[in-house]
This record gives sequence, structure tokens and C-alpha cells, in this order.
Amino acid sequence: MLSPIYNKENLLEAGCDEAGRGCLAGSVFAAAVVLPPDYRNEELNDSKQLSAKRRYALRQVVERDALAWAVACVEPQEIDRINILNASILAMHRALDQLELRPQFVIVDGNRFKPYADVPHQTIVKGDGKYLSIAAASILAKTYRDDYMLQLHQEFPHYGWNRNMGYPTREHRQAIVDHGITPYHRLSFGGLGEPQLPLEY
Repeated sequence: MLSPIYNKENLLEAGCDEAGRGCLAGSVFAAAVVLPPDYRNEELNDSKQLSAKRRYALRQVVERDALAWAVACVEPQEIDRINILNASILAMHRALDQLELRPQFVIVDGNRFKPYADVPHQTIVKGDGKYLSIAAASILAKTYRDDYMLQLHQEFPHYGWNRNMGYPTREHRQAIVDHGITPYHRLSFGGLGEPQLPLEY
């Protein structure tokens, strides 16, 4: 079972994670979740280890049980301007900004983060499989981003975003060859900004 909190001082702790970092298209999403310090839930786990049906069911549980939660994003144009690492961190900062409770400590999945205001933080590699609040954040970030990509799929159905969610699958790359790029593609990824022209041209 995942651990409830990282810090030993019983500070109000927020877990953060992102979704969509490695995609060719769409915004990167991040979530921040503050769970009760004594929270227990044996079903919570890294979103990548769960089926889509389970993720959406657990999203409702997280939103019900959390002391506070928030989801934020950084759009493709911002990603191209500041790079995906900075964009992922910015999305997490934006999610933290939206929390109704100000956390006293932040734990982040991965090994890169920038200080958030004056709040102490700790990065944790594979933290979404170790701490409940990061796992909860991974579920929110993933499901809200999937919802967003399904909406974009309605606008641009050729790219299979309802299946690949913007990741660089063979289907997605072939669709770029056949149909060009969209306003939602990240031009700084995989040379997308070089040979193709936007669809509206």
C-alpha cells in the first residue's frame, strides 16, 4: 500500500504530478492534491497502472475525499516557448495556485521541480507509485487531459487522438504526414515545425 505523507512534521502536504509530457499534440496537464494526513485507500496507484475505467472511478473518489485538489495546464504555444520541462513545472505551480488550502509541503513525481513560493518541496522518482497524494494527482492529471484530448479529437479526427491521446504513435505520425499539423501540435517536438505547414494555410 502507498504511504500517506512524506514529511515527518505532519505539515499539510500536497502531491503533484503531470500528464502529457511526451506528447506531440495538446497541452500538458498537472494536478495538485491535498489528502487528509491519515488517509488510506488501497486502490489508489500510479495512473499508468490502472485501466481507464478504474482511473475515472478513482477520480470521483479523490475529488470527494481530498481536502483540496486542482488541475491546470500549459498550452502547446507556451510549451514551444519555454520547453516541456518548464511547462510541466509551470502547470504544477498553476495547480498549486488554485488549491483552496495552501500546502505547507509539496511532493512531486520525478526529479525536477522549481521552488513554489516559500513552500518546501521534495521530488520523488516514481513517486506516483509510492505516495497517495502523488498517485491521486496522477489520476486527476491523466483523466482531465484525456477528456481534453477527446474534445480535440472531435475537431481533428484524423489523428486518432481518441486512442493515442496525442502521443507519437505510428498512426499519429502518419496522420501528420497525410494531413499536416494542427494548431494543437507542439512545433518544438520531433521537427514538427520544419517541413509541415499548419492546416489552415
